[in-house]
Amino acid sequence: MPWKKCSSERLGVLLAILAAFGFSFKAIFVKLAYAVPQAAPVDAITLLSLRMTFALPFFALIAVHASRAAPSLSRRDWLTLVVLGLLGYYGASILDFIGLAYISAGLERLILFTYPTLTVMIGVIFMGKTLQPREIGALLLSYAGIGLVFFHDLEFSGEARSLLIGSLFVFASSLAYAFYLAGSGSMIQRLGSVRFTALAMLVSVLATELHLLVTQPLSALLQPVPVYAYAAAMALFSTVLPVFLQSAAIRRIGATQAVMIGTLGPMLTIAFAWLLLGEPLSLIQLAGVGLVLAGVWLVSRRGPSDRAIAGSLRPRD
Repeated sequence: MPWKKCSSERLGVLLAILAAFGFSFKAIFVKLAYAVPQAAPVDAITLLSLRMTFALPFFALIAVHASRAAPSLSRRDWLTLVVLGLLGYYGASILDFIGLAYISAGLERLILFTYPTLTVMIGVIFMGKTLQPREIGALLLSYAGIGLVFFHDLEFSGEARSLLIGSLFVFASSLAYAFYLAGSGSMIQRLGSVRFTALAMLVSVLATELHLLVTQPLSALLQPVPVYAYAAAMALFSTVLPVFLQSAAIRRIGATQAVMIGTLGPMLTIAFAWLLLGEPLSLIQLAGVGLVLAGVWLVSRRGPSDRAIAGSLRPRD
């Protein structure tokens, strides 16, 4: 097969591109599911529950396989896994899904890409790190870019309140994910990225299903076939596959280069949102994308002393 002739680095780049492609489609699937004609559109927790349910068998099998010959976890390990799973895959996801009901897929993806700068800020505030000039520049560039795209969307929609609500929910999602990344480094080193990711995902599945049971009747799971199709596609192509494609890419080319390739995500999301959802596209929006990606590029250029944080800056779903 042709891919077998690729060098490890080229294969890593290809895997990172495929992961970025998968991650970029998540917001598209969510928007398509929200737009399915029915008496009441599917709500965020129901759609997230369907996504997690379809992803559950894959992560359960992977968790069992990865844990087969591994040492057992302590009570403290399980507590850390629960906290991180609630932050990274349950909390961040439900906040993101709620936000997508209010804002465009393109703006959502850009706001999510604040997580590298937020992870740096968490390191500065809680871990005694020093804020470098390039990190200050990254913050200024990223939030200037988001501001441009925000006002671009405001010009086309005219709904300032909805835009603000949605943006705040997605920003809270990015912050939750940044806390997850900041706290996951030691666990990944001890458990390995595959085992840790699978177990954290299982925690999030349980939390999502409990949330659904407490807040919704079981009849909420009765949805039109297209909603099931979008949720299943989201689970496979925007959750399971890209998570492990990204892990494989990081092993071959390193976290920093994988992050840089992952910046394709916002561009892909905006392009597909324009093609498939009819979201407006303008030069101002593209300029905002450029500023955000420049900020990510700046914050990803780290020296040897910063590799611990850089290693956690993986493109998110």
